[in-house]
Amino acid sequence: MSGDLTGIASMATRQVLAELAKACEHRSGGKITIVSTSGVEAARRVRAGEPIDIVILAANVMNELGASGHLLAGSIADFARSSIAVAVRSGEDRPRLDDAEAVKQAILKARKLSYSTGPSGDHLKRLFELWGIADAISSRVVQAPPGVPVGSLLARGEADLGFQQLSELLDLPGIEILGLLPPAIQKETVFSAGVASRSSNPRKAGALIEFLISPETAPAKRRHGLDPA
Repeated sequence: MSGDLTGIASMATRQVLAELAKACEHRSGGKITIVSTSGVEAARRVRAGEPIDIVILAANVMNELGASGHLLAGSIADFARSSIAVAVRSGEDRPRLDDAEAVKQAILKARKLSYSTGPSGDHLKRLFELWGIADAISSRVVQAPPGVPVGSLLARGEADLGFQQLSELLDLPGIEILGLLPPAIQKETVFSAGVASRSSNPRKAGALIEFLISPETAPAKRRHGLDPA
């Protein structure tokens, strides 16, 4: 595979795609530029007709883009799976996360809590509604703006309990990752890759996706807090 390619992706896959794009460049000689931004912004840019070769976003969004003709038919493939993790500012108390009730109590006791505008944030909001605590905690919620890591709000002291995809919390300074949400309340997000209908080189874009979903990329995905799809 040779020639330059461009892509757009969710922030949750930013680190692993940077590593894999570089590895693929060494093989092909062509430059691969993948811009990472919020899922909402990425989907907007694809729908607006921006000339992009590959797209990597949450599977439900990818299916919508495929159905509306913004991705080439048959090009969508699952790339990685991501779980929601919990973090605190470094040095803060570490609440228990053993089960759903422990997480609920940690939320009720938090001075300020934060989640993202992405799939993990949507899941947390549904949990709050299910538990009947949405109104009680609304004044203490600090939602991270699109593209801003929840961990950065924790590190600055703007929140003391944060929820986001594990891959977006890893390696951020000033925070401590407590672990994943318990299985009973965990929500796994599948991220998929596909060839944009505006791609100038769909064959090479398809070859890049074949590499991204190949078994040899599994170790890189795990290093960056993701699981192979």
